[in-house]
Amino acid sequence: MKDKKHYPKSFSHIGITVPDLKAAVEFYSEVMGWYVIMEPSTIKKETDTAIGQMCIDVFGDDWTEFEIAHLATSDGIGVELFSFPHGVKEAPEFNPFNTGLFHFCVQDPNIEDLIEKIKAYGGKQRMPIREYYPEDKPFKMCYVEDPFGIVFEIYTHSYELTYSSGAYTK
Repeated sequence: MKDKKHYPKSFSHIGITVPDLKAAVEFYSEVMGWYVIMEPSTIKKETDTAIGQMCIDVFGDDWTEFEIAHLATSDGIGVELFSFPHGVKEAPEFNPFNTGLFHFCVQDPNIEDLIEKIKAYGGKQRMPIREYYPEDKPFKMCYVEDPFGIVFEIYTHSYELTYSSGAYTK
């Protein structure tokens, strides 16, 4: 229905599958500063609880258990980390040209220090730090990887300030 303007939905959380849950919780809490709101725990395949049944609905029958932890960013966005014992443990192939999730983005005004911390914890810098609008705005960005090969982006400024005209005046 195009005749009625709908309000924008807020972002709740993202789920990321990692090869080592404890290492991922350490990386994302130490490097990104995200709050651990539920320590790593094991979910077993069973139909006696709502979470057990929901996981069967989502993952199907080809699993017996997995580990999960919940983190939160400073602005309340949830990050669910999953680790499946029978899953592929190698880094995913980076292919932004195919349909699917390409990356997520975090914001930090001190992009240089964050990149150095990511590298110190086993992650990678995928490109030089770039300025989006070098003549108009002092806004920087860079693509990086966590230690597990998951690609994400860093902005120095918020999304709406980065792309809106007149958002920054010298």
